[in-house]
Amino acid sequence: MSSALSKREVFSRSVLFAALSAEELESLIPLAVARSYRAGEVLFEEGMPCEGLYVLASGTVKISKASPSGRSIMLAMESAPSTVAEVPLFDGGDYPASVTAVEDTVAYLLPKDAFRRFCESHPKVPLKVLAVAGQRLRQLVRLVETVTFGSMRQRVARALLDFAEQSGQAEFDLPVTHEELALRLGTVREVVSRNLARFQAEGMIRIARRQVLLVDRDALRAEAETDL
Repeated sequence: MSSALSKREVFSRSVLFAALSAEELESLIPLAVARSYRAGEVLFEEGMPCEGLYVLASGTVKISKASPSGRSIMLAMESAPSTVAEVPLFDGGDYPASVTAVEDTVAYLLPKDAFRRFCESHPKVPLKVLAVAGQRLRQLVRLVETVTFGSMRQRVARALLDFAEQSGQAEFDLPVTHEELALRLGTVREVVSRNLARFQAEGMIRIARRQVLLVDRDALRAEAETDL
């Protein structure tokens, strides 16, 4: 099992562990066990008992939740180096969502009990977990707003603006497929593709395969904020 980054680099670049000293990392890293996943393979499913925290060493995963009827909505995408499944470590509950590899992925599993013991002697780590959990909560609030308010045209516009903000540039690679974006917005792929094509025809964006350029960000923002 190998990745582009060494095990130490993966942990030191992860938001949760970036503030740890070299000595602290030395005591944490041996606790983690490497696991490999093929694209489409599930790391864990919603409702399963929490094994521990996953530290992504390579690849990308999607976090999704299913309704009782079986309908699925994508909550977020996470790419290495990052972590998933922080909250169940502390609230004692099951995994609240499912995580699936979008591409071939290597992740390090930090067992729950071992990680809790580590946190008891390293108080900076729980604070980092709270910061990440806060960021995730903000993302979920925005997701609820996106799938609840406004037309599908507005939802797609807001999603494009969010992607541009995350990349820090007006030109970026679309981080999800049309199908995955549809799951995130609560619709189907054809509707997403149709709205993207309309934005391009109206001169707001330019698309070349997965690359998107916001040609008229103000117009797109006005579209996203209409009637909200």
